[in-house]
Amino acid sequence: MKRKFTLAAAATAALLTIAGCGTNVVNPVSGRTERSAMSVQQEVEVGRQAHQDVLKEYTILDDPKLQAYVTALGNKLAAQSHRAELEWHFTVLDSPEVNAFALPGGYVYVTRGILAYMENEADLAGVMGHEIGHVTARHGAQRATRQQNAGLGVLAATVLGAVLESRGVGGATDIAGQVSQNVAAGYIASYNREQELQADQLGAEYLARNRYDPRHMIDVIQVLKDQEQFAADQARAQGRQPQSGNSWLASHPSNEQRLQRIRDEAAQLTGGQPVDENRAAFLRAIDGMVFGDSPAQGLVRGQQFLHPDLDIALTAPAGWSVQNSSESVTVMSPQRDAALILQQVPEKAGGSHDEILRRWGAEQGRTDAKTINGLKATRFSGIRRNAQGQRSNAELTLITSAKGAVYALASAAKDAQALQARRAALMQAEESFRSLTPEDKRQAKPWKVALRSFPSGGFAEMAKTSVLTEAQLKLLNGRYGGEKLPTTGERVKTVIAAP
Repeated sequence: MKRKFTLAAAATAALLTIAGCGTNVVNPVSGRTERSAMSVQQEVEVGRQAHQDVLKEYTILDDPKLQAYVTALGNKLAAQSHRAELEWHFTVLDSPEVNAFALPGGYVYVTRGILAYMENEADLAGVMGHEIGHVTARHGAQRATRQQNAGLGVLAATVLGAVLESRGVGGATDIAGQVSQNVAAGYIASYNREQELQADQLGAEYLARNRYDPRHMIDVIQVLKDQEQFAADQARAQGRQPQSGNSWLASHPSNEQRLQRIRDEAAQLTGGQPVDENRAAFLRAIDGMVFGDSPAQGLVRGQQFLHPDLDIALTAPAGWSVQNSSESVTVMSPQRDAALILQQVPEKAGGSHDEILRRWGAEQGRTDAKTINGLKATRFSGIRRNAQGQRSNAELTLITSAKGAVYALASAAKDAQALQARRAALMQAEESFRSLTPEDKRQAKPWKVALRSFPSGGFAEMAKTSVLTEAQLKLLNGRYGGEKLPTTGERVKTVIAAP
């Protein structure tokens, strides 16, 4: 959990900074002239401005060597692309999400989350080649042209496109309403099928031009499909419905037609070219990389949420799960019918608990001052009136941390019956809010990728010294789909707690 600037705010602030009625532009890939909301110069400027908004929303990974490695690989691919003349920018984001996306004008992003699940440099080159393909074929400009017709400025449309790529369709449609009440959510759409297929084809082509086997585009799609399968298997094992996540494939639709088409394309491009996976160089680059949550964003360790930088901790009741996002922490019931939501209160919301509650809309009800684990707290239960003037029952607890920040803990449930049934557990979670204890600090260590020789006992043996399970280790090493095991002694990835 970390308070963050939002792309929606950036888009609104910069709305219509670059508009215009459109211009004729020759597409570098197709060679055809197309009507576009952006000239080539405007495309670069839009990308530059939106890049600054992305950097306010996301943190750059603090790993200069890995950043340099990804930049060098990206520049090598871009130099063999249809737009080698662009000034390209490649950035690794400090996010555990499995994502990659691009902005017009040559801005490409990959998360450390997607890096962890790649098997070699050629796989990563496939991901980056796909995103470079979106830029070279001007897919962002094409999408912005469609969205401008819906009433969005070019920059706003472009930033929303970045949200779509990094968060999935749901995030973009939510933000669409914040940016313009006149924009139908349907206009905030993913790249269309042909654009995705073209980006796949261009990714394979750029692999081949750089002497990688273009069939690695197939491997990338399969690795990510395995991850979605793992998430679905985990959900079913826990008795809940699988959910679509914000993975790279969530905004990059995949089906058998897409796989077959890239197989055909790769077969045509292979033509006896030498294969160079550069696996050893790739593994060296990610050795020691943070895996999963980072201390700066808060750590989920079993039933515990631990945030060393903010000096706060929270414990979920037995059977409940902890979900950490950039905006909040959610402690969810096993039945998924009730939750405790933790958020940091902005300083501008008020200088005291009473003022914060008043501005929040608390009206009639009960307000109790109390202490939770030595921290000042105020609990409200009663009627709240929202900004639209609507009244509803609400429960909220404010707690001031040892560092002076104020946090809000709100109980939520699908109905009054569920709220009553889960009340004891919700209160248990709320009462666990605390400053980090010595034991919390011991657990609040980042997890990091490490390289090991594959043992004779397989992934089951590796799991004994890893923070991941056997199934998770298979997924990490591209073996979840039932592929044959690595050979004994082969270098593979594991994840360990940092010393």
